[in-house]
Amino acid sequence: MSYFGFIRSNLRWLLGGFLLTMFSSFGQTFYIALSTGYIREAFDLTSGEYGSIYMIATLASAIIFPFVGQIVDKLTVSRVVIITMIGLALASIALARSQSILWLVLALFGLRLFGQGMMTHIAITAMGRWYAENRGKSVSIASLGFTLGQAMFPVTFVTLVALMGWRNTWFSAGIFMLVVTLPIIVALMWVEREPQGEVVSKSPIKIRQWTRSELIRDPLFWVTNLGLLAPPFIGTAIFFHQDYLLSSRDWSIELFAWTFLWLTIVSVVSSIISGIVVDRSSALSLLPYFLISMGVGVLILALVKTPIALFLFMTLMGISTGILTLLYGSLWPEVYGTLHLGSIRSLVTALMVLFSALGPGAVGWLIDLGIPLSSQFIGFATYCFIVSLLMAVCASRYKRRNMAVGGV
Repeated sequence: MSYFGFIRSNLRWLLGGFLLTMFSSFGQTFYIALSTGYIREAFDLTSGEYGSIYMIATLASAIIFPFVGQIVDKLTVSRVVIITMIGLALASIALARSQSILWLVLALFGLRLFGQGMMTHIAITAMGRWYAENRGKSVSIASLGFTLGQAMFPVTFVTLVALMGWRNTWFSAGIFMLVVTLPIIVALMWVEREPQGEVVSKSPIKIRQWTRSELIRDPLFWVTNLGLLAPPFIGTAIFFHQDYLLSSRDWSIELFAWTFLWLTIVSVVSSIISGIVVDRSSALSLLPYFLISMGVGVLILALVKTPIALFLFMTLMGISTGILTLLYGSLWPEVYGTLHLGSIRSLVTALMVLFSALGPGAVGWLIDLGIPLSSQFIGFATYCFIVSLLMAVCASRYKRRNMAVGGV
């Protein structure tokens, strides 16, 4: 089936996944950060105090997510969507109406849990479970929602805040999700796609269906995550401390904004191409390579002081990010099966959220100790190169294990 023929035949489910990732934006750091100044002023918080509150809310969502995320193994996608979007809408309304630190923490916790966590988790898990032969394409198409959200929602937020204030903007977002977005996504995904309708694999090899408890005891899973968790840690840390980086290099915020747009474009192209590669080969074929471009990009950012360094970093970061998006959706069902995919991905997502919270804190702590960003970037690059060798070993081990009788 051609690329566009695949889209036409599966439009309702792909569009549903696309909308889920797009509206996960309300729980993503890039969107919540737009309200930082307003929240600090409303609650009379310093940057450190608000940063600590945000980290606590994020870490709490990461801790609880493995228990909440496994619900996608027990209920239909449409039912999980209803629960999740109601939770996300209520969290948005709670932030709009919060008058105490406690309500602020609870609102941020809800945004992170239901937005960044569950909305993404539902979309990618559904694509991984419903599609086998076209898993790469389905994940890459659904993931385009992240890109559109990053491009559209910040401008929308700024415009609405100018018209009605930040609290009413968050309140309106909650109502919009309940009245408009929720019914549309539920209607699209109400009819479950039958996984049996998709060719399971061209290979006669059967993959063992791992449980999460078995996964936790598998050393290969944890070694693999040494690589997969590097981009959330490194990327979030760099973007969070962008003011410090820009001021230390005498670069303008406008330069950063334009290169960030370029990052988005490169990430989309990388994701689409990677999806085609995964369908023609496997996710394991990409595992040894996805960190190399990030490592080179961070090394350039460390050693080159001219503005071209930021452009090159964003380009190489976009390549790694696009591939990583595919790996998160395609690797786990390929090596651990789809029967307990929701439970497995809930653990993976929790780890991702955890490391995205730890990165900014660790880098900020090192800055306070007097370790310059350039030195930290060299350390990040070295880590990426070393771990890429480990990823090659992991890919080889996974392939040998899957080739065993019954995948055992």
